[in-house]
Amino acid sequence: MSETLEHAAVKVDGQGPLNQDWLRRLCLECGADDVGFVEIANPELDEQRSELFETFPKTKALISFVVKMNKENIRTPKRSVANADFHHTGDDVLHTARQIVKKLDSYGVAGLYPSMGFPMEMDNFPGKTWVVAHKPVAVAAGMGHMGIHRNIIHPKFGNFILLGTVLIDREIETYGEILDYNPCLECKLCVAACPVGAIGPDGHFDFAACYNHNYNEFMGGFTALTETIADAKNAKDLRTKIDDNESASWWQSLSFGANYKAAYCLAVCPAGDDVIGPYLEDKSKFKKEVLRPLTQKEEAIYVVPGTDAHAHVQKRFKHKRVRLMRTHLRPTSIEGFIRSMPLVFNRHKSAGLDLTYHLDFTGAETIRATVIIKDKTLTILDGLEGTADFTLRADSKAWLSFLRKDRSLPILLLTRKIKPSGPIAHLKAFSRCFR
Repeated sequence: MSETLEHAAVKVDGQGPLNQDWLRRLCLECGADDVGFVEIANPELDEQRSELFETFPKTKALISFVVKMNKENIRTPKRSVANADFHHTGDDVLHTARQIVKKLDSYGVAGLYPSMGFPMEMDNFPGKTWVVAHKPVAVAAGMGHMGIHRNIIHPKFGNFILLGTVLIDREIETYGEILDYNPCLECKLCVAACPVGAIGPDGHFDFAACYNHNYNEFMGGFTALTETIADAKNAKDLRTKIDDNESASWWQSLSFGANYKAAYCLAVCPAGDDVIGPYLEDKSKFKKEVLRPLTQKEEAIYVVPGTDAHAHVQKRFKHKRVRLMRTHLRPTSIEGFIRSMPLVFNRHKSAGLDLTYHLDFTGAETIRATVIIKDKTLTILDGLEGTADFTLRADSKAWLSFLRKDRSLPILLLTRKIKPSGPIAHLKAFSRCFR
């Protein structure tokens, strides 16, 4: 640690606020490439403050820091090279966070660092599994803004960064401020690069399309894998569902860390002072050298049948191999079902619809909600509002068993566990919008 930093250590004596310059130097010397600070009372933390206190009740401030990735590793179409940098930079983030906490502890400042990514709280899966949402913290600290690809863009390093957060029990004299501009160029290169069409030109984001493909060898994908194995009649039948290179890919993910299938939106992003030069000098050359190798790559793209993502791949990337899969977003509660609807909504499949649905669940969970599908948008309201075009009354456990495909719809209809009211065409339209 530098002499300047040690000399300034007097600033942490007692219980007063920490000096931001001293704390910044400490974090940089521990391995951060940039750092900012957020007060626990910051409104940007409203949605997660209670959980922050649950994790570390003494939290008074948060340290947000970034560690740079190697952009050339991320840009290559060779996924093993890109994933190596994701994993190693993630290790650097955790090491940096741990060093910050250890150093602060030597000065009498208590701190805690949540994981950068994994491990997470899988007891809560498929609900919220992360301890801290790093992106809102980074925005509040002035580390950047979210681009239309939903990644944080640092004003200097671009989106070639990973985020870390440290919770501490001391206030800081001066906190960061949100950037007064967004580095995102809205160049739409991420729109062009995404193999499943998850990023719309208008800024719409299809979470399920991104999650199902890119995270195929994570969390829910592992559940789908085990169920596929369990359902196979024998080894020959299993090979028709999972070919040898997919099995090898799974072995690699399970042995060396789960691998992302794409992240092309990061790869092509030209924003950030250290990154933007080649794009501004020659946009055509940039697209040829960075975008085209990714869009032209022959590879397997994982999509749920009948979704917008499925249609996108078939139309936009005919040279890529479509691999049909089960969705990874399978709710385990009615509350989770309602919460997940915006994530799995296929807006293009809803074209031309103007329908209001009443959902009335009883039994283990008593929840009522109104779902409005209009102009390719989804609105969900608490309670039963307005006049419904279609009403679905169902026992909550029965409905979840239907979603898991444990029980068939005809049986549930005959036993009156599910009671629809309205044109069957409206029910089919509803099903088409959520896959």
